[in-house]
Amino acid sequence: MDQVAEAAGVSRATVSRVINGAPSVDAKIREIVQRAIADTGYVPNVAARSLVTRKSNSVALVISEPDRPYDTSFLNRVFTDPYFGRVTAGATGALRPHDIHLVIIPTDSTDHHHVIRYLRQGHVDGVLLISSHEADPLPRQLHELGIPAVISARPASPLAASFVDVDQRLGARLAAEHLLGRGCRRLATISGPLDIPSGSDRLDGFRSYLAGRGIPDVPAVEGDFTRHGGEECARRLLTAHPDIDGLFVASDLMAEGALRAVQDLGRRVPDDLAVVGFDDSSAALDCRPLLTTIRQPVEEMAAEMAEVLMAHIAAPGRLPRSVTFQPTLVVRESA
Repeated sequence: MDQVAEAAGVSRATVSRVINGAPSVDAKIREIVQRAIADTGYVPNVAARSLVTRKSNSVALVISEPDRPYDTSFLNRVFTDPYFGRVTAGATGALRPHDIHLVIIPTDSTDHHHVIRYLRQGHVDGVLLISSHEADPLPRQLHELGIPAVISARPASPLAASFVDVDQRLGARLAAEHLLGRGCRRLATISGPLDIPSGSDRLDGFRSYLAGRGIPDVPAVEGDFTRHGGEECARRLLTAHPDIDGLFVASDLMAEGALRAVQDLGRRVPDDLAVVGFDDSSAALDCRPLLTTIRQPVEEMAAEMAEVLMAHIAAPGRLPRSVTFQPTLVVRESA
């Protein structure tokens, strides 16, 4: 900084004001200092600045998942499920223009105490939390510790916290409408985990819409949002109800596995069985036939999470905010 001040012919304090964006600096002086910064190759020391600003310019993306009954490991789920990649891309795109870095922290129930300790030590300024299962203590812990946080879905338990979600029930209703419109009458669903709002809301939305159309009995099997889980659930469902002609699967990844099971059992899609997924992720395009699905705009939702979080960081004590996006039907080949 001394070298920049000497090159610009100004004081060190003036250089500091320019670096920190102080509005009181004359425009011509600001330009001279910025040219000197470029000429000298000066880069502010982030660690030193954080001691003054008490900001790390980093945000944590905490992915909190419970253990599930299938044999796929937790980290494998995190790094192979397209949903998490879409969240990362959306959040990074919103944070990058503000020079805020994203730190990805996968955690399960055995590791929560380490995550809380890391967050309390001030390594990040706030948290984007992917968590929605009912037993997860992290949302409430973050709230009680006063750590700025935004959750990726409506909290499973009542909590005064900001969150961003999609209208899950509407998405399930769109799937039911489409299957009925195709002439399907013996419908079933593979739900998500029922201890999280998205799983229960998609199931309730699908069943309630069909009940209102005179179809009160809708077989359902609870899945786990994995490809393997979808395949296993489809086999169980079709074995117990071989006459099913319309299937709503609560995630594209599960639908990809379900299609494998359907075809192994000799059923043609969509001629014998129409299938609709949920997400509109890359998994929908990996399916054969290409998957008709309900799109939730995950990248836009993640970007909104980041914007809400930055507002909370800038204004501590800000009231919680909830944002709900609208799903849409994407028709391809499976239904």
